Amino acid sequence: MFHAVERFKPFTSEPISLLSDHGDWIAPFELDFDHDRLLMLYRDMVAARLLDERYTKLQRMGKTSFVPPSSGHEGAQIGLAHAMMVKKDWFFPYYRDHGAILAMGVPAIEILAQATGASIDPNRARQMPGHPSSRDFNVFTPCSAIASHIPPAVGTAISMKLQNTGQVTVASFGDGATSEGDFHAAINFAGVQGAPIVFVCQNNRLAISVDFHKQTAAENVAIKAKAYGMPGYLVDGMDVLACYMVMKEAVDRARSGVGPALVEMQVYRYGPHSSSDDDSRYRSKEDIESWRKRDPIIRMQKFLNKKGLWSEAQNKILYEDLEASLNKAVETIEASPEVPFDWMFEDVYAEMPEHLLEQREEYGG
Repeated sequence: MFHAVERFKPFTSEPISLLSDHGDWIAPFELDFDHDRLLMLYRDMVAARLLDERYTKLQRMGKTSFVPPSSGHEGAQIGLAHAMMVKKDWFFPYYRDHGAILAMGVPAIEILAQATGASIDPNRARQMPGHPSSRDFNVFTPCSAIASHIPPAVGTAISMKLQNTGQVTVASFGDGATSEGDFHAAINFAGVQGAPIVFVCQNNRLAISVDFHKQTAAENVAIKAKAYGMPGYLVDGMDVLACYMVMKEAVDRARSGVGPALVEMQVYRYGPHSSSDDDSRYRSKEDIESWRKRDPIIRMQKFLNKKGLWSEAQNKILYEDLEASLNKAVETIEASPEVPFDWMFEDVYAEMPEHLLEQREEYGG
């Protein structure tokens, strides 16, 4: 059973926050993090932001056709990624989770190769852009059909429980997913079966363009967990330390056999829903700028500065190093061979049937 100290109460009326907007530690307990962990959380948030910005640049250059921006979600994504056991636990992301996938250790070159449909993409230039996955890191492929990845995540967790593997599944999704039947069927099944899974809702209150309270009469997502027999935690998603520590407790709890949990991380996306969206139709620039004042990266940077762990000089070097790494990845991708035409016909059947052989011959020249 779960014997660790439970610092966080479920079903709070206000989001759990450990850092103030000014970077002050405001928790009712002492910080017991080692410095390396603090610096890695910050580094990974910056890396996620720069990767997201590079996505947009590539789309505007015509090198990828679709981008789901994630800037503003870094605190939530890096917090949940660090709470998992890399290469042991399974992550079922949604299409905005490339920052979390990067923080889990999937190389940026693989993520960008997937986005650009390059031949060095481990997934062989398939799947919609901005939907990276990884066999090596137990990252399931993101799904464009909203919430459709949540039932398979529950099935995976139940399999882990039956086989007593000690693994945990984390399923991430946006607030729009909670309006889909797949979410409710899956979370209900997980509660009944006591599955070792943590559901994470990155609630940016927009669901493309629909205000959160036009989706549900509930005061928040976390409270919905009561109906499914599990704790629901409401967290300030712009606070990476709160996201990490609440997730760590929920993941450890699931791993010990207690059962699932639902964690709502209240975030805000600065960019449009996707590169195909005109977000000026449903929100104002003033609203975006007000949320930028609570930026998770700036908040963590202020915290590190106050503790004497970080400086502007170190920050400049970090940004330069990460940008150089992304530049190198893009150069490698651009120098990679063209995607072989035959890949269009492969990996569907163990042995290619006659009609595909004929099509390959006809269209392959």
